[in-house]
Amino acid sequence: MNMTDTLWNAPIEDLKKGYARSGELFVCLFCGHSAEQGVIYAENGSFYEAEKFMRRHIASQHGSAFEALIGQGKKATGLTDHQNALLRLFYSGRSDDEIKKELGIGSASTIRNHRFALKEKERQARLFLALMELLKQQGDSEPAFIEPHPQAGTRDDRYNLTEEEERQILGSAFPDGPDKPLRTFDLKEKQRLAVLRHTAARLDDKRLYTEKEINAALEPVYADYAILRRFLIEYGFLDRESDGSAYWTTRGGKPESDLSPTQKEELPMNRRKELQEIYKEIKQESGVYRIVHKESGRSFIASLPNLKSMEGRRFELNNGSFKNKALQQDWKTYGEEAFEFEVLEVLKPSDNAYISVRDQLGELEAKWMNQLRPYGDRGYHRPPAE
Repeated sequence: MNMTDTLWNAPIEDLKKGYARSGELFVCLFCGHSAEQGVIYAENGSFYEAEKFMRRHIASQHGSAFEALIGQGKKATGLTDHQNALLRLFYSGRSDDEIKKELGIGSASTIRNHRFALKEKERQARLFLALMELLKQQGDSEPAFIEPHPQAGTRDDRYNLTEEEERQILGSAFPDGPDKPLRTFDLKEKQRLAVLRHTAARLDDKRLYTEKEINAALEPVYADYAILRRFLIEYGFLDRESDGSAYWTTRGGKPESDLSPTQKEELPMNRRKELQEIYKEIKQESGVYRIVHKESGRSFIASLPNLKSMEGRRFELNNGSFKNKALQQDWKTYGEEAFEFEVLEVLKPSDNAYISVRDQLGELEAKWMNQLRPYGDRGYHRPPAE
């Protein structure tokens, strides 16, 4: 079963559940795992009929259908980052006041405005869906495009690829035949996507691979199997355990069987080091950031005691309440997609207890203001008084 077709063509009711009925099978829309009607499944000493077992699979492997759907990314959902964050908070049952405090934005009325905007987006989506259905009824013909796989990280122009174009690319990339070695991995984006799709299809969807085994499976495809493995993961065709103990294709979903003790001994990563890196990522960090208008390069620079609260600034801009009026006007004119947020420097706190973090941030911000000079055509700040 093609999981891409199953997900994108599923009715709303199946999308809400996270699985679909296909003959005697209940099939997960996100990873392809299935349960057969009439079979009783054992789990942790309990027994479940097929549909209930599939519901437990959705909860244990994907959190919920909501989490799996909203995790498909901006290109799939059409949601901006701040809309995605809001929907997650709404789904968690937070009140408007709680959301306001968590995101560090102006007032609860701002949240209500976003709720209204999301309802408007829902109404527009219903009309658009009806229009597309009517277009199909008119017999509109279009070329057969490849469908982005559900685990694709981003769905961009790479997927503007027809099945015929894909066949031509594979014929050139594998001149000795589709089961022979790849000629080169020095490819353009669309070519690379086609090659990775084909390579993933050559792997066994029903098994777990150790790193040694996945390397052995990829080496006949391309001598530099490490880069092939990395891009298969990056493009969402291959997944792995966070400790590197197992790899599997996302098309088939992770097999239920566990690794043997011998396989577990082959872990290629230092788990303790990985946990330390994760801890570093979740610590609160102060620093200086900027908002850049990508086309003109104009910048707004500021410091924050907690860089994670940058998302609150995005909310203010989308709500029209940002304090810098010049930036707010451009944001309104060009839209959110015309800008990007960038951390310029993370503050390394001084060991001197008499120097406050606030003072250090002020110095760090002044350094970047002096270095980038975001005034006039270069930025959104007023030049300093002479």
